[in-house]
Amino acid sequence: MTFDINENEPTVSITVVGASGDLAKKKIFPALFALYYEDCLPQQFTIYGYARSKMTDADLRNMVSKTLTCRIDKRENCTEKMEQFLKKCFYHSGQYDSPENFAELDQKLKEHEGGRVSNRLFYLSIPPNIFIDSVRCASLSASSGNGWTRVIVEKPFGRDSESSAALTKALKQYLEEDQIFRIDHYLGKELVENLSVLRFSNLIFEPLWSRQYIRNVQLIFSEDFGTEGRGGYFDNYGIIRDIMQNHLLQILALFAMETPVSLDAEDIRNEKVKVLRSMRPLQLENMVVGQYKSHTKGGVTYPAYTDDKTVPDDSLTPTFAAAALFIDNARWDGVPFLMKAGKALHNKRAEIRVQFRHVPGNLYNQNFGTDLDRATNELVIRVQPDEAIYLKINNKVPGLGMRLDRSNLNLHYAARYSKEIPDAYERLLLDAVEGERRLFIRSDELDAAWALFTPLLKELEEKKIIPEYYPYGSRGPVGAHYLAAKYNVRWGDGVDQ
Repeated sequence: MTFDINENEPTVSITVVGASGDLAKKKIFPALFALYYEDCLPQQFTIYGYARSKMTDADLRNMVSKTLTCRIDKRENCTEKMEQFLKKCFYHSGQYDSPENFAELDQKLKEHEGGRVSNRLFYLSIPPNIFIDSVRCASLSASSGNGWTRVIVEKPFGRDSESSAALTKALKQYLEEDQIFRIDHYLGKELVENLSVLRFSNLIFEPLWSRQYIRNVQLIFSEDFGTEGRGGYFDNYGIIRDIMQNHLLQILALFAMETPVSLDAEDIRNEKVKVLRSMRPLQLENMVVGQYKSHTKGGVTYPAYTDDKTVPDDSLTPTFAAAALFIDNARWDGVPFLMKAGKALHNKRAEIRVQFRHVPGNLYNQNFGTDLDRATNELVIRVQPDEAIYLKINNKVPGLGMRLDRSNLNLHYAARYSKEIPDAYERLLLDAVEGERRLFIRSDELDAAWALFTPLLKELEEKKIIPEYYPYGSRGPVGAHYLAAKYNVRWGDGVDQ
């Protein structure tokens, strides 16, 4: 008897809930196409868009085709691949809280799955207030009968400890912890992934990775644009919840953790939780908040945050924050971890800067004059844009005199690797399909992260702390420099362009 292998091959159905939204159009569908192009998706897969908008399959395909690009290095027969991919995309219109509509989706998925083992992934690209309804309906009416069912939840995961705990509790009524994939797209970025490789597989770094040699660590995130019409969403959360409590804190935990037992997801996440639980809760005196104001430059007037029509005129929501954090454990005792995140600043960047201690009894001190900071070794991991890792070292300028200079030992990704760097969403979607949890956030990790920030966020709101105003396109509030100076630190991104 002939046996058709394909009959036994499991099939994966990916449903993008909130398919007509911006995130789905700009990130999720393009990432799914890139995975298809690279042959990373299983042979048998189906993609469904689910949203309230009335659309046909053709409408969805038309919408999705506008954002697909052939940015992958193979590039041949791309149009052909696009057509094949779009044929696998379908649409079902329904309410987010309707078990009946999800049951109709279930029927459609079953037709495509054709009796095979069916694995189902739901990507919730919807506002947090409808997460629970959608999870309830998907879990009760559209779970897989014979394979796995997983749900990807986009941030924000609550606004504070209470709302986050309530969200987790509600999700766990319908799902097991190992079915929930909380996505923080920063953890999917190439250079963040490379952080543990850099540290744990290079003998030169691991021995230096402690208070003995490191003077301070800086985590810097800046955007050169404001809220541009997204102010209504942003105003409810602010920069601390939007960037610091998740993206930057996650990078800090990966940076500072002890060597895990293995590269297994649970081992890595255990170490990250230990770091978060060893951290001192944030104090108001270790925090600076700012908000951008209008600024005219070169004849162009840039708007203030409160000029955004969707933002209340008297909003005190910070669009900039800087914080000094401390990890009270044997490795990091006393080392300031400085975080800075802001919108409408002078440039766009995300980087980790590690400043090492001064050389004790440096023979060349007189060559540097009084500015010892200029002689400090610094390791910079630039996450975006223009990914790079470089180490600042001191060396002698060629010539008969003794003149010292700071040079970079530079690994510039674009120059070193011809391959295009995949988008973070591609890596995270692929991991979710494969069940790899390393880059997703566990619920106890989330609790520990909120525990650090919640008291401070409550204090900011209750005391109605007025943010320091800074001009659109500037380097941010002056207060951030005073905060750094308090711990004898100078922000590295001011000196180094």
